[in-house]
Order: sequence, then C-alpha cells, then structure tokens
Amino acid sequence: MRNIYVLGSLNSDLAISTDKFPVEGETVNGQGFKVGCGGKGLNQAIAAAKLGGKVKFCGKIGNDQFGKDMKKWLRVNKVNVCHVKKVSDASSGVAIIVLNNNNNRIVLDLGANLKISVKDVDAFLAKARKGDIFVSQLENNIPAICYALKIAKEKGMVTVLNPAPANIEIKQALNFVDYLIPNETEYEILKEYISKDTNLIITKGADGYEYRSKGVSFSELAPKVKVVDTTGAGDCFVGAFAYMLASEKPVNKETLDQVTKIASISTTRFGSSISSPTMEEVNKF
Repeated sequence: MRNIYVLGSLNSDLAISTDKFPVEGETVNGQGFKVGCGGKGLNQAIAAAKLGGKVKFCGKIGNDQFGKDMKKWLRVNKVNVCHVKKVSDASSGVAIIVLNNNNNRIVLDLGANLKISVKDVDAFLAKARKGDIFVSQLENNIPAICYALKIAKEKGMVTVLNPAPANIEIKQALNFVDYLIPNETEYEILKEYISKDTNLIITKGADGYEYRSKGVSFSELAPKVKVVDTTGAGDCFVGAFAYMLASEKPVNKETLDQVTKIASISTTRFGSSISSPTMEEVNKF
C-alpha cells in the first residue's frame, strides 16, 4: 500500500435544509441544521482513510473551535495530522450549505486555508517516495498548490488534482498532473488548457463518469440509489480513486466503476466526510 499525501482544505460545514432556495431579498424556513467537518481536502483524505488508505494531511486551521474539531475528526478517522498547523491571523474555513431535495448551494470563506506556504509543502513532502500518491484541490492558495504539484512530480509521485472550484490560474501546473478529475462545469472552464495527453476523469453525478486517456475512452452511469444528500460525493470519488491508486489497482473500467459505487453510497447519507463508506460497507452494498 502506497502512502497518500493530501494537501487540502478544512472547512466546517454549516448545513440546513429548505423546501425552496431563497431568491434575492427572501427569507425562507429551514430545518435540520447541522455542523460537520468538511472541506474538499478533509473529505477526500477521510474517504481514502476509511477505505483503508494510509493518509497524511497538510492544511491550515484557525485558533478556534472549528479548527480543533476538524483536526480531531481527521485523527478519529486515522489520518496523520502532523502537518495540520494553526495560524493566528485567520479563522478556520467555513462552508455555508443550503440543501433542497437532492441539490445544494454552498458559500465558502476559506480563511486559514489560504495560508499554505512553500515551507509547509517542503516539510510535508520531505519523506514522500516515488510511487506515493499526491492529491490536491483548489480550495487553498493557488501558488502553493502549483508548487506542490511540481515538487510531487519531481519526486516521482502519482499526482491527482481535483480542480474545484475551477480556477484558470492552475493552468500553469496542469502539466504536473497525472490524473485530472473535474466535474462537468469545471471541465468546461478549464478544457482549453488541458492537454490531449492528460488522463482525464470527468465526474457527472447520477450520470457517473467519463474517462479519457491517450485515445482510450469509456464511461458508466452511477448505480441507482436513494439519494438523500449529494454533498461531498465528488470528494468521496476522488478519495476512493486515490485509495485505488495507492492499492496499485489498474486504472480501468472495473476500478472506476467501483469508485463510482463508493461515491454513490455516500449520497445515501447526510453529511460530507461522515457519509463516506468503509470498505466493509462497500462490500455489503
């Protein structure tokens, strides 16, 4: 089993359900308010760890209860948090999530997530080995992510980037990415910057995924499940894919169908990181 290094975000999820999304100037009633631990980086790290991956995390939190809770949640899920550091000049990241049926709207304050430095990256990847897996997203400061992808590639790591939320500033580092995993919206924003030689996996929600790589392409629908909350499903997909890479599984249709199944299971539960299944739960599905 290869090690999985996740450089990413930690955001406290403040979620509430409503029968309709409010329009400008409107107040609507909600229900089921919950506070959870999320952020794309945290979600992906925990998804991989719950499946059995050996995961190390690099991120920044504020000097607040949200940060303490997120660091503790990573530990509970057996993620190495030696490189989760506290800053004094920013609050921990927060995501305001409004749920309506099977859809969501999210507003982010990234806060401490934007404080990752080159020194943080160097310390984090100092002991990484050739063949280890590096995973990142775009909820941290882009220069640090670009630098980390470059260093990871130079070390011979397998690099995975989930370009979410889409930001064209990442175009300068796309050549350092082995597997790019956008959703359909992110792909449309970034497609003119993506090389034809890139291993591309486009996630499509209920429509599953599409894989493209050097003239090879295939796709599959997601299995039909009773969806209760799609929050974090894309992150579960990325985490599960990283776990498969770390397990040295071939990147083929069978593997990606399994990854899609794992992400689909997460949509049958409320929450983001807490909804990711264990391998035992996947085998029973």
